[in-house]
Amino acid sequence: SRIDSETISLMEVCGTHTMAIARYGIRSLLPENMKLLSGPGCPVCVTPAGYIDTAISLSRKPDVTIVTFGDLMRVPGSESSLAEAKAAGSDIRVAYSPPYALELAERHPDRKVVFLAVGFETTSPSVAWTVLQAHEKGLRNLSFLPACKLIPPALHALASSEEVKIDGLICPGHVSTIIGTAPYEEIAREYGIPCVIGGFEPVDVLLSVLLLCRQIARGEARVEIEYSRSVQEEGNPKALKLLDRVLTPADSAWRGLGTIPDSGLELKGDMSDHDAKIVFGVDIPLGKDNPSCRCGDVLRGLISPPECPLFRTRCSPSTPVGACMVSSEGACAAFYKYHQLEQEKGTTAHGE
Repeated sequence: SRIDSETISLMEVCGTHTMAIARYGIRSLLPENMKLLSGPGCPVCVTPAGYIDTAISLSRKPDVTIVTFGDLMRVPGSESSLAEAKAAGSDIRVAYSPPYALELAERHPDRKVVFLAVGFETTSPSVAWTVLQAHEKGLRNLSFLPACKLIPPALHALASSEEVKIDGLICPGHVSTIIGTAPYEEIAREYGIPCVIGGFEPVDVLLSVLLLCRQIARGEARVEIEYSRSVQEEGNPKALKLLDRVLTPADSAWRGLGTIPDSGLELKGDMSDHDAKIVFGVDIPLGKDNPSCRCGDVLRGLISPPECPLFRTRCSPSTPVGACMVSSEGACAAFYKYHQLEQEKGTTAHGE
């Protein structure tokens, strides 16, 4: 069958899957003709350098407080990072959730609080809720620098590209609790790529691979839910309604993938008083990445992290050059932390 005779490439597009696959040595358990590729499933990794540059520029204003998720702090911009800006004196606070920015703005009406709204559909509803609360409370000193991104348009971009062959998709479990199955059904139908929404335990990942292989062997292309304990076909209607109330799709730049139509979320017009781009009159450029860093190729599944010339030399978790080495969900960070263990398991598994 095709499964036995051809190289089969399956791509996961979730940072938690990336870490689980590396942590449990799942690649070493699969046949040699089967590849697991890591796609753009890490929201911090796909945030372009220009966004970081803009955030740093805003942080240097004397009356501005930046609020961000912690894993964005060390992501490299064109010249610097938020961590370096904080060390230089900028007021930058780390938050576990967006409502912290709301609380901060209420406590400090003399400060202009800017929340860095980075994430996929999983965190976007909490951003939308916070924007709505600020709007209803009339908090004019709280704004949001939008960088929320949508997974399905990125999958369309990858599936339609001739750069990498994708035989099946392990779709993100957390994102799917919000959006349900409909967006993947379009991909399966349009590109003939089987899709399985998977959970994050080792058995979840292995079962997702099995379900994809069965579809491939049968010549099928449909959407299956392996992660049925959390994901429903309709997703989360309340969260989707909230997103539709506050945010609207817009073209968005992805590190490594360029600008993808309708792949981001911007604040709707009646929420524009809280859009930091409008409040401060700024645009978000693409910025410049280190030309030696191949993070973009990793995000597109073109190479594995060890194929980058900077991996384990100039680029490590303590001295990251590329965004994929910064976040705990980044493919480079996962390979760096677990690849040696995976190689050892592979030696045992294949009896070498």
